[in-house]
Amino acid sequence: MLPTQILDSLPVLVIFVVFVIVTLLCYEGGFRIGSWWQERTPGEQEGPTGMIVGSILALLAFLLAVTMGMSSDRFDARRATVLDEANSIGTTYLRAGYLPEPASSQIQELLREYVPLRIVSDQSNVSADVARSVAIQGQLWAIAQDVARTTDKGDLVALFIESLNETIDVHEIRVTAGIYARVPETVLLLLIVGSALSIGMVGFSAGLTERRSLLSAIVLAVALGAVIMIVIDLDRPREGFIQVNQQPLIDLQRQIGPPSS
Repeated sequence: MLPTQILDSLPVLVIFVVFVIVTLLCYEGGFRIGSWWQERTPGEQEGPTGMIVGSILALLAFLLAVTMGMSSDRFDARRATVLDEANSIGTTYLRAGYLPEPASSQIQELLREYVPLRIVSDQSNVSADVARSVAIQGQLWAIAQDVARTTDKGDLVALFIESLNETIDVHEIRVTAGIYARVPETVLLLLIVGSALSIGMVGFSAGLTERRSLLSAIVLAVALGAVIMIVIDLDRPREGFIQVNQQPLIDLQRQIGPPSS
């Protein structure tokens, strides 16, 4: 069972639409409250409210920048591990040719089965692919141990075991980066709630002055929604519009060929 967050059950576009609608409702609610307050205290001017709203928007921009940086770093890490894994598996495949038969053919056949499992294509089978990958790693390691005990080519076996160990390590790094290393859920929720409240304060400030620009509110809500949508999309390694390119592993699969069975 893969770990999920509250927002994972909603598509990115649905989150964007709901965010825009809710923030516009917050703006309208803030405007009405501001108008009511101004009517209740007709002698009171806007006072420091404009400065407070400006400070809140500046704080929101800072939070958006930090969160965008967090999600971008995680996306770059996932992209880098795809290339690292392709290089590691390719090296392991080539070095398997140093080993005596039938271990050499067995290992290369297992690696032909292993590569398609590492290409993220069907999101519903991620757990099964990871489990099968770990099982193949166990088989590869068992074969390597048997060869190390029976062969006199210790240096060549050591080279192979080094690359196999790196392949196993990169697998774990990629699983961690792709499944567990995500922007904390509390940060995303704070960002969404803070954005809605900030636009509500903008509406409240407009209500105090009795001057409302609905177009500006819509542009602000859409802009904030677009940024939050990108942050959430970058943070979803298994779905969404922005996905890590699997081409290095696809190229490797073409080079070594499909499994025989």
